[in-house]
Amino acid sequence: MNDTLDDAREAAADFLNAEGRPAGHVLLGVALTVGFALAATAFASRALSPTRDDPRDDDAPITERPRGPLSLILPAVFSVTTLSAVRVWNAPPARERTVAMTLWAGAQALNAVWIALRPASRNLQIAAAMSSAGLAAAFAHEARKIDTRAGKLAAPVGRQVHMANVVEETATVH
Repeated sequence: MNDTLDDAREAAADFLNAEGRPAGHVLLGVALTVGFALAATAFASRALSPTRDDPRDDDAPITERPRGPLSLILPAVFSVTTLSAVRVWNAPPARERTVAMTLWAGAQALNAVWIALRPASRNLQIAAAMSSAGLAAAFAHEARKIDTRAGKLAAPVGRQVHMANVVEETATVH
């Protein structure tokens, strides 16, 4: 049992880039990143009044939120970008870490603003997508300078493709 617990601690420390960091620092980083992501999600959620649009109406935006008690929390908490930000937080203090964390916070705030504004025009939707993807890519680039794994976690396209491939492989094996 102790070996299993030690293995789990080592795996968590490796995943969070927390080896050699005090537990308080790691917990503060998790609290800050998850808290900021949740605050951005809460801000956006208050501004969004969901409507049940008919999916067959191609011209109408779909604004229905997921249901369930954790539906608003899970996307922010388990976002791979948030997990990447925890790894960056746990890196040694440096200017690059500050730049990366600033980009991450900016991306979270910008995404909340875009969700709150609910851009309806094609040009604003393109601007929202491009600015969100651009900040995510900038964060991934800066995160990679600090910690390769953090950069890979935050990669806007690569991580999603990898996750889709894992799901497909799991589905075909069972």
